[in-house]
Amino acid sequence: MRTIKLAFWGGLALLTVTWIAVDPGVFRAVGLWEWRGFMRQYTGIIAIGCMSVAMMLALRPLRPERWLGGLDKSYRLHKWLGIGALVVSVTHWLWIKAPKWAVGWGVITRPERGAKAPIENPIEAFFHDYRHAAEAVGEWAFYAAVALIVIALLSRIPYHWFRKSHRLLPLAYLALVFHTIILTKFDYWLTPLGAVLAFFLAGGTWAALVSLVGCIGASRRVQGTIAKLHRYPGVQALEGVIDMAPGWPGHKPGQFAFAMSNKSEGAHPYTIASAWRPEEPRITFITKALGDHTSRLADLLHEGQSVQIEGPYGCFTFEDDCRRQIWIGGGIGITPFIAKMKHLAQTEEARTEKTIDLFHSTAEVDEDALEMLTQTAADANVRLHLVITSRDGRLTGERIRDAVPGWQEASMWFCGPAGFGTTLKKDFAAQGWPVKERFHQELFQMR
Repeated sequence: MRTIKLAFWGGLALLTVTWIAVDPGVFRAVGLWEWRGFMRQYTGIIAIGCMSVAMMLALRPLRPERWLGGLDKSYRLHKWLGIGALVVSVTHWLWIKAPKWAVGWGVITRPERGAKAPIENPIEAFFHDYRHAAEAVGEWAFYAAVALIVIALLSRIPYHWFRKSHRLLPLAYLALVFHTIILTKFDYWLTPLGAVLAFFLAGGTWAALVSLVGCIGASRRVQGTIAKLHRYPGVQALEGVIDMAPGWPGHKPGQFAFAMSNKSEGAHPYTIASAWRPEEPRITFITKALGDHTSRLADLLHEGQSVQIEGPYGCFTFEDDCRRQIWIGGGIGITPFIAKMKHLAQTEEARTEKTIDLFHSTAEVDEDALEMLTQTAADANVRLHLVITSRDGRLTGERIRDAVPGWQEASMWFCGPAGFGTTLKKDFAAQGWPVKERFHQELFQMR
């Protein structure tokens, strides 16, 4: 989370400082109307900056993923930028509209405007000719973008409707690019602020075009065929084994991929629950019936069916310098740990590198699933601690510390409900344990 905060607030600070350096007259502004002129420019630049970076992150680029700590973190930053764009663009709109409303209500008066000097620069004159068009296009694009961002933030809206509506955002963004180019103060374009803004607009425009033609992640897509399906009815989970066509680069335990079995539904992210063996190019997904789509997978999928897999993504790969690790899998969050244990089981040398305790907390029970998990842990030489909440109560930090000698020197890898992870972080932080350095969490929420 530190890196996400640094990227978000650092980006806003970069734009703000650059704008102030270019236009320090804001500190000498007097009266509402002069302030309005500065704030229209500033809020417009911040809003389009947030949207541009969000568009670029939507391409799932690899370098930012590594720097941020995984694609799940990239999507969290993408979400923050969307919220930031929403808040600042509404503020921008209010700076434009509210003073006009106040004049109409007789609350304030508009200052008289003097005669404007003729525009001598032909490019500036060209931009000026399109001001009214840019204002009209920008206003309607703003309304569309606000509606689409709000839809994206409402988790109750089914994923397939979210996905279809979200694909319209690049069109609104491109309209706002036109609005920004024409209405940004012309003098800005010949300054460092103009260079920064041009970079953001160019990157965002490219991302919008890639999105519109449906090519996000195209270079990382590989066809697969469902080889096996196995249900675990007690935990409402479905295990699917996929035979991969040539082209899959392999994956590290803990990574995930996007799988698509129905074009109208689109691709969904799932953690890979298997180790990679090039001589047997298969991957396994374990999905739980948590929403409208995953609840129907058992009826929609069948052996022999073709699926499209995109990836791998993610940095939840258990790589650190600690000799002892504590793993915590809440519910379906157990899947990355299954993959790592299978990797350890087939790699004799890796089994002796670390001492590992795995805590699996679940409210539901399926004997076949628990038997499989127990055997996998034994094969990997991992100490398994099963916590059936209906029988054993909730898993707490105190219970973990009691069960793991030397926990002070361990790192912790958590995948499960976000609230559960937050509670554990606070609990261990209260014990003086270095949470920021050693607590690793998969933020597996893509909206």
